[in-house]
Amino acid sequence: MKRFPYMIAASAIALVLGLPPALAQEEKLDPNARPGGEIVITYKDDVATLDPAIGYDWQNWSMIKSLFDGLMDYQPGTTELRPELAESYEISQDGTTFTFKLRPGVKFHNGREMTADDVKYSIERVVNPKTQSPGAGFFASIQGFDAVAGGSAETLEGVTIVDPLTIRFDLSRPDATFLHVMALNFSHVVPKEDVEKHGPDFGKNPVGTGAYRMTEWTLGQRLVFERNPDYWRQGLPYLDKITFEVGQEPIVALLRLQNGEVDVPGDGIPPAKFQEVMDDPEQKARVVIGGQLHTGYITMNTTKPPFDDVKVRQAVNMAINKERIVTLINNRAEPANQPLPPSMPGYDKAYQGYAYDVDKAKALLAEAGFADGFETELFAMNTDPNPRIAQAIQQDLAAIGIKASIQALAQANVIAAGGEKDGAPMIWSGGMGWIADFPDPSNFYGPILGCGGAVQGGWNWAWYCNEELDAKAAEADSITDPSKSAERYRMWSEIYAGIMEDAPWVPVFHEQRFTMRSPRMAGDDRLYVDPVHIPINYDYVYVTDVQ
Repeated sequence: MKRFPYMIAASAIALVLGLPPALAQEEKLDPNARPGGEIVITYKDDVATLDPAIGYDWQNWSMIKSLFDGLMDYQPGTTELRPELAESYEISQDGTTFTFKLRPGVKFHNGREMTADDVKYSIERVVNPKTQSPGAGFFASIQGFDAVAGGSAETLEGVTIVDPLTIRFDLSRPDATFLHVMALNFSHVVPKEDVEKHGPDFGKNPVGTGAYRMTEWTLGQRLVFERNPDYWRQGLPYLDKITFEVGQEPIVALLRLQNGEVDVPGDGIPPAKFQEVMDDPEQKARVVIGGQLHTGYITMNTTKPPFDDVKVRQAVNMAINKERIVTLINNRAEPANQPLPPSMPGYDKAYQGYAYDVDKAKALLAEAGFADGFETELFAMNTDPNPRIAQAIQQDLAAIGIKASIQALAQANVIAAGGEKDGAPMIWSGGMGWIADFPDPSNFYGPILGCGGAVQGGWNWAWYCNEELDAKAAEADSITDPSKSAERYRMWSEIYAGIMEDAPWVPVFHEQRFTMRSPRMAGDDRLYVDPVHIPINYDYVYVTDVQ
C-alpha cells in the first residue's frame, strides 16, 4: 500500500480526504498577551467527570480539553484542523491507513513522557465496553472495533505501535471523518498508571498532557486549574490559574460579574436578565455572540410503550409549539424541523418537517389507541430557562391528552437517566442540546441517533436504532473523494429525512451562544464562543491587569 507523508503532500491528502491542508506550524502567540494572572468562572452545577473517555457535556468539554491533548486539534476559535500531539502524519492513497508521528518530549502531569503506547491504550480504553464510554462509536472504522466493543478482544487489531513515537491506524473502510475523530476529547491521551491507580475515580483525579493541571476539586464548591509548567506549547497557557466555582445561581453569578468578583458566568446570561443586559451599553459591550452548530430537542424512548409506536412519536412532533418556546429564550434561536442546524452541510432547506397541528396530533394518538391520552414523565435540567421550557412542553402535550410530570434535575442526573434503557421516557435536552463535536453531518448521527450510541451510558437517549440507516451512514462516510461531497451530503439529508419519519426526536430549536466576560479579560472574541472547545478555549484567553 503506497503512502505519502502529510508534511510533504498536504495538497494531495486534501484531494483524497476532501479536507483543507493544515500544515504543522509554530504557535503564533498573541502579541498583546502578558502571561500571568488568574480568573474565576462560575457554574450552577458541579462537574460530572473530567475523564476524557466519559465526559461529554458542554460544561466539562473545554475543561477536559485544557487538561488533555489529542493527536489532532483545531486552530483556536476555528474549525480548521491541525496536528497537536502528532508532529506530522501520513495517509494512504485509499484513505484507510493513518500513520502519526508523535512530538518527542511531551510529558504527562505526573512527569512521565508520553509514547505511542499511551495513545493505543487510550483509544482501546474508550472502545472497551467496561469503560461505558459514550464516544466508543466514533472509532467504529478501526479494524477490530467490533471484537473489542463486543467484549471478545482487549486490543484493536487496527492499531499498531511502529516505534515509541509512531502509531498506525488501519481502518476497515475509508472514513471521511477520522482526522476529526482524532481531535475529539475521547481521543485524548491518558497515562495507564493513573487510570489504574484511581479506577472509576480517575475522572475526579485527571492526569493528562494539557495546558493546565488540576490542583483542587472540592465537590460542590470549586475546581482549581493551574498552569502546567511542562506544557509542550511554549508560551501557553497565558493564565496562571483558573478557579471554577460551582453551586452559583446564574443570577447571582451575573451580579458578581457586575461587581468585579467573577470573570465569566459559565451558565451564560440568565434569560430573565437578558434584555436588561442588552439594553445597557456598558454590559452589552462585554457580551460576545457566536453562532453554533446546535440543536435542542425532545427525546422519546423508542423501546418503552407508548413511545415504541411511531404514530405516538409523530403526534408529539405535531403537538409542540416551537415558536412559543423560542420566545421563552428571548428569541435567541430559530425553530428546528430536523436534527441538523442550518449551517451544517447536509441540512435540507426544502424539508418541511411536522407542522404544529393539535387536531392532527390528536387524530394520530387515537389511531395508535390512545384517544384518551396517557401519562408519562419529562426529564429536564433544572437551570433556567429549562424548567420553563419543560412547562411549555408539558402544556403542549396536555392539549392532546398526554399528562407529563416534570422531573427537573441536575444536569448529571438527567444524563444518567438518559443513559439507562429504562430511565427516562422523555427528555428535554436544553442545557445539554447537541452541539457538533466537529463540522460534519455525521456528527449529529452516531452518538445521539445511531445504533452505536444506544448503549448503557450513551447519549442516544431515544434508544433509537435503525440498522438500515446505520448502513447508509457508513456508506456516506466512506466517500472521501471531494468531487463527490455533494453526493455524500445528499445521502446524509436522506438519512435525516428517514429519522424524522421514524420521529424518535422532536427537534425544537437551533440556539445562538451569548457569553459575557469581565472588562479585564482579553483575547480574540472567537475564543469565548469557540465552535469546538465549548464554551471557552481557556488555553488562549488572558487578562489585561497583569503587573
